[in-house]
Amino acid sequence: MNDVISNIIRCAVALLLQIFICNYIHLFGYLTPAVYIFALLLLPLDIPKTFQYLIAFVMGFIVDMFTHTLGVNAAAAIILMFARPYIINLLNGRKTTESNDIPMPGYKDFRWLLEFTFILAFIHQLVVVMLETFSFQHFGRTMLVILGNTILTTIVLLSIEYLFYSKSKRT
Repeated sequence: MNDVISNIIRCAVALLLQIFICNYIHLFGYLTPAVYIFALLLLPLDIPKTFQYLIAFVMGFIVDMFTHTLGVNAAAAIILMFARPYIINLLNGRKTTESNDIPMPGYKDFRWLLEFTFILAFIHQLVVVMLETFSFQHFGRTMLVILGNTILTTIVLLSIEYLFYSKSKRT
């Protein structure tokens, strides 16, 4: 029950941060961090996939309502949730369904967290930017925006994890 409440609070806070702060950050005119995916990355693996996809869709749809992007974030969030277990298995080198396999400081080392966050942020940003532009006309510039958003999102998400979720803070 405690995990359910903490996940609901994490989702709500991530959505509020995205809607009221991060959507108004535009570094260099292009780069906007996607903080709401933080809650999706930390969802437990033992939640049924249907609920994972439903949570991802609802969170993405709420972000879409406030950014007027017509389902772009909802689609990207669902694809992120689809890719997440495969990326975890890839990084672990084995198939895992353990609920104690948590992508947080104290449970995983920095390199693992960096790779996990970067890969999934890249997948999310790739889908978001490609669906928004829906063109290969300025492919180089589009890839720079994807890479820049990925790096910015990764830095922000890892900073949040190490500030608020480090093992030393919990004990």
